[in-house]
Amino acid sequence: MNELSVLLFGASGFVGAHARAALTADPRIAAVTCPPRAQHDLVAGDLASLTGLVREVRPDVVVNCTGRLTGTGLDLLEANTLVTARLIEAVAAAVPDARLVRLGSAAEYGIVEHGVSVTEDHPCEPVSEYGTTHLAATRLLQRAALAGRVDGVTLRVFNPIGAGLHRDNLLGRAALLIRDALPRDGMAGAPSQVTLGQLGAYRDFVDVRDVASAVLAAVTAPEPGAGVVNVASGRAVTSREAVHRLAEAAGYTGPIVEHGTGPARSAAVHWIRADVGRAEAVLGWVPTHELSESVKAIWVALDAAAGR
Repeated sequence: MNELSVLLFGASGFVGAHARAALTADPRIAAVTCPPRAQHDLVAGDLASLTGLVREVRPDVVVNCTGRLTGTGLDLLEANTLVTARLIEAVAAAVPDARLVRLGSAAEYGIVEHGVSVTEDHPCEPVSEYGTTHLAATRLLQRAALAGRVDGVTLRVFNPIGAGLHRDNLLGRAALLIRDALPRDGMAGAPSQVTLGQLGAYRDFVDVRDVASAVLAAVTAPEPGAGVVNVASGRAVTSREAVHRLAEAAGYTGPIVEHGTGPARSAAVHWIRADVGRAEAVLGWVPTHELSESVKAIWVALDAAAGR
């Protein structure tokens, strides 16, 4: 395989930073260009400037690791759907032979029957604006690929976790609350408990390092062969188990209280687990990190950032 050049958007984000590290470390990748938002903002920027940027870089692969988890329906539409639409147009006009890889979401599936390992062909009926905007983006890329306008792949990422996880995610928020609840150099005054929403839902947590390796696999695969590929661990655990494992990694032994509800984008979904067979078949990718490793990485990174 010839060395590839990659244009990566979102390299400063949670998944994007890990993807950048995986791409730059691989000898098959000749160059990784990561334009900062000041150079081009995918949400606020216009199509002409985006097309000009893609034409200037002339990458073999464009990877989009940007997206939005929260906000109004319009916020989510602009960040998740319209960004994808503009990228399709820019790539098709500037470098029609390039591949376009984007990150989708398990929220595109909606409610899944308990015990089912969901495949990419499962009907998609999202129950949130977040999932709906991601599904619309996935469909746009599928249509463009079927029409031969771009070589498009959506990596449908489940619940990514690991070092640098944002507080908009359950375990990122839990890590911050646990940190604040721990005694500080013998000082009193820390909260006596950690309070989160209901934690009984089953989730498929996938290590962000595995997501990054899936991005690399999608970039380098000679023929991805499928428009949508699940990226997940293939295991389902309750959010409660994941939070308690995080608490154990942090050395927190106090109470964890469940009160209220979770985020609107996933509150109605009580079970999700992926079938990752297609990822192995078309990308040669399998997850390699265990949940215990992932939650430990969350805590180690947070603890290091606090200088503890």
